[in-house]
Amino acid sequence: MLPRTSLDSFKYGNLAPTLPLFHPHCPPPIKEEKKKKKKKTKKRERGEQDFFNSLFHLLLSVTCLIFLVPGKLAQKDSKMVRLSVGVLGLMELFVSCLVHLLYGFYIFSTAVAGDLSQALSDCFRPHTLNIEEKVVPLDGSVPPIVLVHGIFGFGKGRLGGLSYFAGAEKKDEHVLVPDLGSLTSVHDRARELFYYLKGGQVDYGEEHSRIYGHSQFGKVYEQGHYPLWDEQHPVHFVGHSAGAQVIRLLQQMLADKAFKGYENTSEDWVLSVTSLSGALNGTTRAYLDGMQPENGRSLKSICLLQICRIGVIVYDWMDIALFKNYYNFGFDHFEMRWRKTGISGLADLLLGNSGPFASGDWILPDLTLQGSLKLNSSLQTFPNTFYFSYATKRTKRIMGVTVPSSVLGIHPLLFIRVLQMCQWRFPSDVTPPYKGYRDEDWEDNDGALNTTSMTHPRIPVEHPSHFVVDDADCHPMQPGIWYYKIVEADHILFIVNRERAGVQFDLIYDSIFERCRKHAFRTTPPPTLPNDGRS
Repeated sequence: MLPRTSLDSFKYGNLAPTLPLFHPHCPPPIKEEKKKKKKKTKKRERGEQDFFNSLFHLLLSVTCLIFLVPGKLAQKDSKMVRLSVGVLGLMELFVSCLVHLLYGFYIFSTAVAGDLSQALSDCFRPHTLNIEEKVVPLDGSVPPIVLVHGIFGFGKGRLGGLSYFAGAEKKDEHVLVPDLGSLTSVHDRARELFYYLKGGQVDYGEEHSRIYGHSQFGKVYEQGHYPLWDEQHPVHFVGHSAGAQVIRLLQQMLADKAFKGYENTSEDWVLSVTSLSGALNGTTRAYLDGMQPENGRSLKSICLLQICRIGVIVYDWMDIALFKNYYNFGFDHFEMRWRKTGISGLADLLLGNSGPFASGDWILPDLTLQGSLKLNSSLQTFPNTFYFSYATKRTKRIMGVTVPSSVLGIHPLLFIRVLQMCQWRFPSDVTPPYKGYRDEDWEDNDGALNTTSMTHPRIPVEHPSHFVVDDADCHPMQPGIWYYKIVEADHILFIVNRERAGVQFDLIYDSIFERCRKHAFRTTPPPTLPNDGRS
């Protein structure tokens, strides 16, 4: 159990800023074109904030109804209570669907508009709308930093010029941002990440592919982004949300030599792992969104995830190239497109007789507490790898009750879920997901993940860890220990919209990149980098 005093004692101001790359009185020159682009970006980000603030009052009103009205009616009529809860539940589902749909449409349309604007300014040059760029492998002079996105995320080249990590990759010249399946399972994404770096055709594994009913082979990477990758040329990984578990499973696969044709892999190919709001132990939000708490694998009949499932199936079945070039859920190896399945195949997919949602080979079962326990049972913390975790939370205790710590500071996409996750209780008639489970340990959250889940691996066995208040507390870093810090933020504060995070964005990512470059190394000091300021 994570001590309450540790959570409440954290102050964000303890994050130490890093040295600027340029002298503050001599800022680097910025071209006029970059200035215009920056203004457009800020205007877009302000537009997003205004757009979703307009939905905030609706969300707040529905939330108050959901949590306050049933309590008032309970004293009058139990049937009325059940009816009101059902109606308000449908209202909450409608509002959640509306907000998620509008947010997704906003991101998608922004990407398209940005690409069209760029095409016009570049006189319709063909490459501006082509996501396939020539791969230039890194030379291995400096260990690259690989940023791994989370659920519903995207890598470089998708959604036009948008960046999942809000441009953080520009802070270092040796950064890679792979585009992995946004809803595929942790296993499938780990396999994709390996071949993204090494090159070749993605091999999901013969046994795994047979069990879950999809093709064994997937996308072909003619050129790996880091083909030199080995024990002598290791990699720093940074994973957001579900991306953290993808990295951990990949490292375990490397240790188990699980890639056919690569018998020399080892866990030491990974130099460091940084988890940013990482789903290290699952989340109770999975049950609020529609996963059954009884088994953590099947879906409720009416829920947000059912609507998501139907939308994803139709999207993949239609197989519209223009749309899938911009965004792909990653289920191509299930071959759900209409040319392959036809109308009868679509019916089977929608009825749950086939496809990833029928077999359970998608991301949500991996994010339940039961799924995370099963996954963690085979994952180790390795003695030669450095581990650091940022756990986010947007809750506080008032008179012994956990409530959202802010109103306007929480993204409208997450506000209802922050409140609901505070109140989540595992059904009394269901066996707890693990021995020693307590509801109160899982109350603090960031709207998507529980704070206790993000600090370090805890279930089924707690891994070595050390709570950090100031970055200096963990220097020099020791490998094989999960250093973790609690950050006051919601789940999406440090992605997509840089302006929303403000100075905290730079503090977080500068801290991550500095740690990778200066404090996480095995035998020899890190090489001197440009603008490093060291002699």
